[in-house]
Amino acid sequence: ENQLTPWSNDTVADPPGDMLYLRCLDSGSIWSPTFAPAGPGGARITRHGFGYSRFHAFGHGIESDLLVHVPLDAPLRLARLTLHNRSATPRTLSVTGYAEWVLGGARSKTAAHIVTEFDANTGALFARNPFDPDNGTRIAFADLGGTQTGWTCDRAAFVGHGGNLAAPAELASGRPLSAACGAGFDPCAVLTTEVTLPPGGSCEIVWTIGQAADRETAQALVTAWRDIDLDAELARTTAQWRKTLGTIELHSPDRAMDIMLNGWLLYQVLGCRVWGRAGFYQASGAYGFRDQLQDGGALLLARPELVRPHLLRAAGRQFHEGDVQHWWLPESGRGVRTRISDDRGWLALSVADYVDTTGDVAVLETPIPFLVGRELAPHEHDAFYLPETSADHASLYTHCALALDQSVAMTGDLGLPLIGGGDWNDGMNRVGEGGRGMSVWLGWHLIHAIHRFAPFADSREPERAARWRAHAEAVRAAIEAVAWDGEWYRRATYDDGTWLGSAGSDECQIDSIAQTWAVISGAGDPARARQAMASVDRYLVDRTARLVKLFTPPFEHTTHDPGYIRSYPPGLRENGGQYSHAAMWTILAKARLGDGRGAVDLFDLLNPINHARTATEAGHYRVEPYVVAADIYSVAPHDGRGGWTWYTGAAGWMYRAGVEGILGLRRTGGRVDLKPC
Repeated sequence: ENQLTPWSNDTVADPPGDMLYLRCLDSGSIWSPTFAPAGPGGARITRHGFGYSRFHAFGHGIESDLLVHVPLDAPLRLARLTLHNRSATPRTLSVTGYAEWVLGGARSKTAAHIVTEFDANTGALFARNPFDPDNGTRIAFADLGGTQTGWTCDRAAFVGHGGNLAAPAELASGRPLSAACGAGFDPCAVLTTEVTLPPGGSCEIVWTIGQAADRETAQALVTAWRDIDLDAELARTTAQWRKTLGTIELHSPDRAMDIMLNGWLLYQVLGCRVWGRAGFYQASGAYGFRDQLQDGGALLLARPELVRPHLLRAAGRQFHEGDVQHWWLPESGRGVRTRISDDRGWLALSVADYVDTTGDVAVLETPIPFLVGRELAPHEHDAFYLPETSADHASLYTHCALALDQSVAMTGDLGLPLIGGGDWNDGMNRVGEGGRGMSVWLGWHLIHAIHRFAPFADSREPERAARWRAHAEAVRAAIEAVAWDGEWYRRATYDDGTWLGSAGSDECQIDSIAQTWAVISGAGDPARARQAMASVDRYLVDRTARLVKLFTPPFEHTTHDPGYIRSYPPGLRENGGQYSHAAMWTILAKARLGDGRGAVDLFDLLNPINHARTATEAGHYRVEPYVVAADIYSVAPHDGRGGWTWYTGAAGWMYRAGVEGILGLRRTGGRVDLKPC
C-alpha cells in the first residue's frame, strides 16, 4: 500500500524501476552494474546472503561491485557501488541513480499526484503523495551520498519521448540534467556525479532511497547516513542474522539439508513471511490470520520474542462472534471477513505451542479487544471492510476458548466439522457453500487443537475442557466410522453428501492432508494411519519429478464444483500439483510414525537444492534453489518446474519437519529434548 518504487510482478520482462547507470564520458558508452536495464556482457556473478545481495560485473574495462542491504533500524535502502578501473588508462565516468516513485499501491494510480522537491539543505531529492490518506505526510528521499552534481525529477525529460531505460535520452546526450521538480511531472528521482579513476584506481558511491515521517526526519536521515560507517552497519546486519540463524546448527552427512536448516529456511520465514509479508509473485503486506501464526511455530526456538506479540496481534483480529479477519492490512486495519473454517483452530494451536515451548503461561491472561463489524449475509462468501475495535477486552485464553467453542458448534450431519467457505484449502470454496459440506481434514485439525489447548482450561474451566474433549472424541469416532475409504481417509463431502477424496470420486480420489493429519493429530487409528501414508507414497509421491502431489487426479471435468481451485490448469498449484505447504506435512507425518529413513528421503526429495544440482536441472526448475517454492507443477512437459517462491508457509513447515520431526529437537519450558526419529 506504500511502495516507494515499482513492483512489477512480471517474471518475463521484469522491468526495473530503480537502478544505477555508468557512462564513460570519453566514449559515451552507457551500461548498468546490474543485468537490467543495460548490463554489459561477459562475466557476471550475483550473490545473495543473509541480509544483503551483491552484483558483480565486468565491462568496458570497469569492474563493478554493487552491495545492497537494509540497515537494522533505519527506514532506508543502501546500494553501495564500488568501481575499479581495470584498464591501462585513466577513466572519467558519470554515476547516475534513477528511481521511479510510486508512493502507493500502483504507479498508474499515484504518479499524477506525487509532488517532488529538491531539498536545498541536503541536496537530496524528496517526494510525497498528498492524496494518500494514510501516508500523505510522509517524505520519500533519494541521495547519492552527497556527491551529486546534477539532478532531475522529470522522468519524461530524462528517458525522452519514445526513449528507453537502456539508454535514457538525457543521459545519452551528455547534457546537464534538467533540474526540474514540483507537481505535474512524471515523477522520478535522478541524481548524478562524476568520478575519475586512474589505472587500478577505485571509488565507492552510495545510492540511498528511503522514507521518513516528515521533512525534518528525512533531512536528518540523509545527513546522518552520509557519515555512518557502512561496513560496521553491514556487520551489524549480518551479525544479527548469524545470531538468529545460528541458534541451531546442524552438521550431518547431508550437506543440502544442513544448508537449508542452518539458514535459508528461517531466513525465508523471518525476512519474507514475517517482516516483508511479500514475495516477487505476491505483493501483499497483509497478515494472513493462519499464515503468520504457522510461521511463528518455526521461530519458537530461535526468536520466541517475535512470536508472542504476533499471537496478541492475531487474537485482536477476532470478532465477538468468534470468527476472525482471514487477512488484514496492519496500517489501516482493513481486512476480509470470510467463512473459511480453519483460522480459529490455528489460534488455539499456536498459542499452545508457544506456551509449552517457552513456559510463558502469563501470556494467556493478557487482555485483548475484539473487532466489531457487520456479520456476513447468508449469500456472502466474504466482505472486505474496516471494522471497529471494541471497548471491552478479554484474555488471550478467552479468545482461544471462544474460537474453539465456535469450531465445535460448526458440526455437520455426519458429526464432521462443516467446511464452510474452505478449510486449509481456500480453493475448495464451493464444496460446502450451501452450509452442509463437511471436512475430514478439519476434523483432524480440530481434534489436535483441542488436545493441545484443553490442558490450559482444566484449571480454569474444567467443564468446558471436558466438553471440548468429548467433542474431539465424537469427531474422531465419526471420521473412523464414515471417512475410511479402504486404503486412505476421504477428504470431504459436498453439500449433497457426495464424497470428495474417495476411490469412487471421478477426480481428487486421494488428498494428502487427510492422511498426514491423521498422523500429526495423533488421532487416527494407528493401523489405518500407516496404511494411509503408504497410499500417499504409492499415489502422490513422484520420485522422477521429485515432488509430492497435493491430490490426484486434478479437477478438470467433474460435474461437482469444488470452487476456484478448478480455475487452475490441471497439475498446477493446488489443483493436483505439489502445494509445498502440504508436502512438508508428509515429512512430519513420516517422522511421527517413527519412519526416519522415509522422512529423510522425503526431505531430500523436496529440498529445493536438489532440484538444481546441474545446469540442466536448474534450467528446468527455473526458480531459486535456496528457498522453498510454494508450488511445483506435476504435469508434462512442465512437471518438476517451480511456481512462485519466497512467500510460502512451506518454509516454516519444512524447518519444523527437519528440526522437530527428523532431529526430534524440542524445548519445553526450561528443558530441551533431542530424540531423533
